[in-house]
Amino acid sequence: MDQLTQLATRINFKQYVVYIGFLLIFLFFAIVLKDDGFLSTRNLTNIILQTAPITIMAIGLVFVLSAGEIDLSFGSIVAVSALVAAVVMNEHSMILGILAGLGSGLAIGLFNGLLVAYLRLPSFLVTLATMGLFAGVARMLTDLRSVPVLNSTFTGIFGSGSLFGIPSLIYWTVGAVALGHFVFRETKYGAHVLALGDNARAASVSGIKILRMRLSVLMLSGFCAALAGLLYAGRLQGARYTLGEADLMTVIAAVIVGGTLLTGGKGTIIGALAGSLLMGMLNNGLILMGLSVSDQMVVRGFIILIAVALSLRDTNH
Repeated sequence: MDQLTQLATRINFKQYVVYIGFLLIFLFFAIVLKDDGFLSTRNLTNIILQTAPITIMAIGLVFVLSAGEIDLSFGSIVAVSALVAAVVMNEHSMILGILAGLGSGLAIGLFNGLLVAYLRLPSFLVTLATMGLFAGVARMLTDLRSVPVLNSTFTGIFGSGSLFGIPSLIYWTVGAVALGHFVFRETKYGAHVLALGDNARAASVSGIKILRMRLSVLMLSGFCAALAGLLYAGRLQGARYTLGEADLMTVIAAVIVGGTLLTGGKGTIIGALAGSLLMGMLNNGLILMGLSVSDQMVVRGFIILIAVALSLRDTNH
């Protein structure tokens, strides 16, 4: 008994909260919604497909938060990038459309990064401002009109296609998580991100180029948001200014619930994936239960509050 008690005290259960929560919520919906198709293969696959863009954005946000910064503009970047890609693709070629979409996300990330790193402006205020700025740009780009994506190759690769019976969005999710986890955990860049978020002054003294790091994580976030925009455009076979508009709360919740600290210095890509799937499963289950959009927002808000409380509690102990 004493050995079990010692083992329990040695294990940090906080790092497993997202996985325990995922299991409990899954079991709850599996029991309550067993007659509503929650456990059907089609429904479970849809949860994964719907959360693919959320997971991609969450990967970028893990790097930003771990570096001690924040990005609130990624939802607007999603819309701008998807619209730019769709317009260029319809007028020129698929390759140019993809490059234009990803390039616009990188450009906005560069703009954010320059203001934060070299003008020393707080990332919260900068990205709050650019969130509104580029939401307006997305509305102006096509005068509030949707842009259809007619290129079947693009929609197959970025959304509705499959390979060996596995949807392309699952490949994107697995590939992005694997690459993000490797860079974050196994490379010098990932170590520098964590060092910057843990103690910027000490990181600077140790030779880390902290201004370049701040610039790079915001550019990475912009790129991830742009890729998410392409995945939305591919799956929906079109782009609209509202893409990504409602994703801010969901992505932040996924990242924080997954174990990344708001204050920097600690993050996890695998946890962000689990958090993203948890939020997707929660949204799916609440819809099947017949809850309204406002009720779903209330539940998500409570989850964010709990996650933030756990995150801040972890930094105080």
